[in-house]
Amino acid sequence: MTGSESIGIILGQAQKVAAEAEVFQMRTEETPVRFETNRLKQVMSRQGVVTALRLVKDGRTGFATISGQDGAGEIVAMALETAPFGAPAKFTLPARMEYTGVEVLDPGVEKVSVEEMMGLGQGLIDRLKAHTPEIVCEGAVAKVVAEVRLVNSRGGAVSFRKSLFVLSMEGMVTRDTDMLFVGDSEASCRPIRDNETVARSIIDQLEHARRRASVSSGRLPVIFTPRCVAGALMMPLSMGFNGKIVMQGASPLGKKLGEKVFSDQFSLYEDATIPFAARSRPCDDEGVPSQRNVLIDRGVVGCFLYDLQTAALAGTRSTGNGSRATGGLPVTQPSSLVIGEGKTSFEDMVKDMREGLIVEELMGAEQGNVLGGDFSGNVLLGYKVEGGEIAGRVKDTMVSGNIYEALRDIVAVGQRSRWVGGMLKTPPLYLPRLSVVSKG
Repeated sequence: MTGSESIGIILGQAQKVAAEAEVFQMRTEETPVRFETNRLKQVMSRQGVVTALRLVKDGRTGFATISGQDGAGEIVAMALETAPFGAPAKFTLPARMEYTGVEVLDPGVEKVSVEEMMGLGQGLIDRLKAHTPEIVCEGAVAKVVAEVRLVNSRGGAVSFRKSLFVLSMEGMVTRDTDMLFVGDSEASCRPIRDNETVARSIIDQLEHARRRASVSSGRLPVIFTPRCVAGALMMPLSMGFNGKIVMQGASPLGKKLGEKVFSDQFSLYEDATIPFAARSRPCDDEGVPSQRNVLIDRGVVGCFLYDLQTAALAGTRSTGNGSRATGGLPVTQPSSLVIGEGKTSFEDMVKDMREGLIVEELMGAEQGNVLGGDFSGNVLLGYKVEGGEIAGRVKDTMVSGNIYEALRDIVAVGQRSRWVGGMLKTPPLYLPRLSVVSKG
C-alpha cells in the first residue's frame, strides 16, 4: 500500500465518525555517520514512517499517532478515545489551496556516498589535529530525505519531499586541569561538499584561545558571535513572538505591536521560503502556505507567530508556523530566522573596544526569567578584547543581561552574516555594557 492510499483510508474512516479530520504522515530515510575520539565510530541507515490523526468530535480535539502506515482502524479508535479529554477545537482546517514552489529538495543529497561522508568527517578531524595535535573530536555527517503528506476533510492536500545534509564537529583540548571546548556545524538542503566553513571556524577558535587572559568584573561591552546569538538570545526572543504566549499575556511584546521596542539597527524576519535553507518548506505541518513574517522592522514589532488553534483563539489567522515534533500535535514554532545585516565589520567592532569581551558560547543561558528576556550564563568559550585586539581566552567568567534592553541600545550590527545550526542566519552583534563577573 502506498503512502497516499494509507492516509486516504485513514481519512475516510475518520470522516465517518468525526466532524473534521486531518492525517499527517512523514517518511524519512536517514544515514548518519558518527565519529568519536578522532575516528569513525558508526555508520547507520534507517527508515521510518510516522502517521498522525487529528480529528474533531463533539467540539473537542482527538489525536493519535502510530509508527508505520497501516492500522487505520486502530489510529481512528485511539483518536476517538482521547477526544473527550482534548482541548476545545477552535481551528478550521485549510481547504485545498495553491502552494508556492519552495526549493527544499536536492537530488544530490541522496547521491552522496557513505564513503564521501566518511571522508568529509575524517578529513575535518585530520585538519583540526594537524593544527592542534592534542584535540579530541566527535561529530557527525548525516543525510536525510523526508516525504511529507497531509490530507484533511475539507479537501486540503499537500505532499512534498525534502532533503537535508548536516556536518557537525566538536573538539576538546585538555591541558592539565584546563579544558577547552570548540565546535561548529553547517546544515543545508543541498549536499555539503567540503568542510572549509566548519574547519575555518574551529581553527579560528583554537587560535584565539591559545593565550589566556582575565577580564575585569563590571559592565563591559560585549560582542556576541553568530553562534552565541543563536544560543543565548534567540530562544527568549522567539518566545516573545509566540502567539500562544502573547495570548496568555506572558510576552513582554504582547501589547507592543507596531511600537518601536528595539534599536533601529535591528531587524528580524521569520521565513520558510528561503531556497534550500534547512528549515524551509512549502507549507507548515497543518497545510498553511509558508510565508515571510516580519517580526521586527528597524526596531518596530511587526507581527506574532501562530498555528491554526492559537490563531483562532486570538481572533487572527495562522502565519504558517504549525509544527509537529515527531508527528505530535501542532505547536507554534518559527522556521528559519534571519537577522538583518548592518554596516560594521567584525574587525571594526573589536577595534572599537578598549576593554571588552567576545562570546562564542554561553553555558546555561536559559536560566532566569526567560520569558522576561533575561539571560545569564558561564562563558564556555570567549575572549578578552584589550586595546582593540583579541588578548586571549577567558575562564571563570559569567555574562548576564536582558535581551530587550541589550537590543534596544545595541551598538552595532555586523555586515556579514552566517547560518548557525540551519535555523538562524545572523551577523555578530555588538551589545552595550552587559554585566560581567570574573573570578580572575
